[in-house]
Amino acid sequence: MALGRGLGELLGEIETAYEKNNTPSRSEILEINVNHIKLNPYQPRKIFKEDKLRELSESIVNNGLLQPIVVTKDSGNYLLISGERRLRATKLANIHTIKALVLNVDNDKLRELALIEIAYSYESLLNDYNITHEELSKRVSKSRSSISNMLRILTLSTLSLKMLGDNKISLGHAKLIVGLMEDEQKLVIDSIIGQKLSVRETEVLVKRIKKRERTPKKTLVNKINFNYNSLVKLKKKLNQNNLNVKIDDKYFKIKINSQEDIENISKAFENK
Repeated sequence: MALGRGLGELLGEIETAYEKNNTPSRSEILEINVNHIKLNPYQPRKIFKEDKLRELSESIVNNGLLQPIVVTKDSGNYLLISGERRLRATKLANIHTIKALVLNVDNDKLRELALIEIAYSYESLLNDYNITHEELSKRVSKSRSSISNMLRILTLSTLSLKMLGDNKISLGHAKLIVGLMEDEQKLVIDSIIGQKLSVRETEVLVKRIKKRERTPKKTLVNKINFNYNSLVKLKKKLNQNNLNVKIDDKYFKIKINSQEDIENISKAFENK
């Protein structure tokens, strides 16, 4: 399979991880008329292969729809969040209704969900085709930094991604906690929810946590007091050879001023 063709096909199947993380209290599954569902304007342009759609359409006819699409209410109709391929295949099969998970989300959240789905699709492309961020950026006409920033969101802990999906934190909050330890992410999220922190206030909290990480912890080192009495005799012997010898904390120092000093040191340490 050509790389370009495969990328286009995969970009046409951006599936959401969000629908795995919804709580029943915030959603319901309904049978919805396919003509009452509008496509998501915040999703990237998609390409769907006719043969793949037909395969899925036949599977839906024979086995039913195994996974509901995800929508949100919009002016008396519904707006698609994820599952466009399933929706198209259902229409192709001349089936007039489709099972849909209905979520209550606003436009800002809809944009965030779309961004999360795009990040998952980027990750899939990188792994499946073993390409670099630079190669992917050329294929999808996005900057390399944009792709890298999107993928960083997916490094969040499972809890953090779930809180983002459940609308407990915003994408702005999520970006700030990328790179923190899992327990630190939970601490920040608890603070965001409990204290209703803004993104700016969260930024201050995260900076404080990172500053604490960079501050080296002072360790108490037990100072050992050595008994140097056994070296006193050697020191006197070296002094008799006009050598400058000093004993201090953890050091036995002999100052060398000439080649003769080296010879005298060597003789002093020779086994008699």
